[in-house]
Amino acid sequence: MMAPVPLKRVYRELPVWIVEDHHDVVHHIYRAIASRHLPQENIKMVHLDSHPDLLIPVNMPADTVYDKEKLFSELSIENWIMPMVYAGHVSCVAWLHPYWAQQIREGEHRMSVGRDASTTTIRVTSADSYFLSDGLYVCEEQLENPKPLRLSVIKVNPVKPSHGSVTGHKVEEITDGCAAKRARTEWKEAGEAIGSQPLTPTTDTLQTAEGSAAKEEERTHRTRNTDDGDDEGSTGYVVERVSACLCETDPYILDIDLDFFSCKNPFKELYTQEEYSILKELYSFRGPSMDADQEELNECVDRRTRQLEDLEATFADLLEDDGEETVTRWARNPGMASLVQLVSSLKARSPSPDYEMVHQAGLTCDTIELPHHISTEEEIGRLVSAVQLFLKALPTPTLVTMSRSSLDEYCPAEQVDSVQSRVLAILEDLFGPLDLHKDYENSSTETQENQPQYPSRHTENMSGSRD
Repeated sequence: MMAPVPLKRVYRELPVWIVEDHHDVVHHIYRAIASRHLPQENIKMVHLDSHPDLLIPVNMPADTVYDKEKLFSELSIENWIMPMVYAGHVSCVAWLHPYWAQQIREGEHRMSVGRDASTTTIRVTSADSYFLSDGLYVCEEQLENPKPLRLSVIKVNPVKPSHGSVTGHKVEEITDGCAAKRARTEWKEAGEAIGSQPLTPTTDTLQTAEGSAAKEEERTHRTRNTDDGDDEGSTGYVVERVSACLCETDPYILDIDLDFFSCKNPFKELYTQEEYSILKELYSFRGPSMDADQEELNECVDRRTRQLEDLEATFADLLEDDGEETVTRWARNPGMASLVQLVSSLKARSPSPDYEMVHQAGLTCDTIELPHHISTEEEIGRLVSAVQLFLKALPTPTLVTMSRSSLDEYCPAEQVDSVQSRVLAILEDLFGPLDLHKDYENSSTETQENQPQYPSRHTENMSGSRD
């Protein structure tokens, strides 16, 4: 006789776990799985962030995912999601990003995440530049134990300035007529009795628009007619795209990085414009052609891997000796001539440059730079309102995880507390009393003492493993 399937448990109040470093949410996700509030597999995640966080610990053996404590020690802010995919827990990620973050192409991406037969590390079958530039791509035939991942990349625009902040009764008025909206109590009471039917797309009467950055992306969208509410980034667009992969009774994680609302590239404050330009030249990524075949993709990954290994070796050597002879020797390598100018500039400002940090900074500017957009208070308010609008049309999440990202300055330290308060206010308005856990307060002293100044969103340390 087969053992009965354990019943899914339900939290009395929506738990919200707030951490400082984003990868620390994995511990709380695993606890929710262990307590049967989340299922063992096919978990869906709605991930609001200025960064995808979809890289992979480059040298970590794939089987590390089966040793929980060892896995936690390997994770970092840019690579905490994919190991959960390979472990079989997460199968669908909706990356909701502000308009200034464009690291992965907008739209639907289907891929496999598995163990590379030749290296036993975790690799992915997506040929998007985000993965290619990190040397993470392999063909499907080379993967063992592949797990499917559905990735939806969805832009979220702030509400238009004329609408201001949306809270309380106002959001009720806006979403009251939405076909997709159902009372939260109705969803809870229906439970598993309701079939897993996709949510009906919703169109809200409150439209969205870009913020204040003077970029071509913004100018293009300002010329659009957004009266129908279904343009890219609008509330209707976001709800329709998320609803395509999220059913009414699906347990899911709502994950929010506060740098979604205002984001810094901390490396821009560490280096001069000239130094940053040289780093972009040294670390530039030459991608494949649009119609690349398998051979060209493999060659691209091999070339990129060799380039990164050479750069890693260069700056590791400079840590030991950055004298003229060492610099000149490395500068003779193809594409490395500007190293002389870079080291000269760095040493003019500091007698002992942190070359490990220089290497990390270079890894962030290979194809698209790390996003950098410090929002005004007014724009933060309009983004918070946009989030409130689309969350109103979605089911209640099982678990909320939140990252402050302020000690490493991805979310501006002077704004993080205000942003956090605003986000918690809309969550309470939408979902009722919260079971709030400010985990960052328990570990803040230790974190401040031990954390590197600027851990990268896209880094490789001098030993070759992601940090």
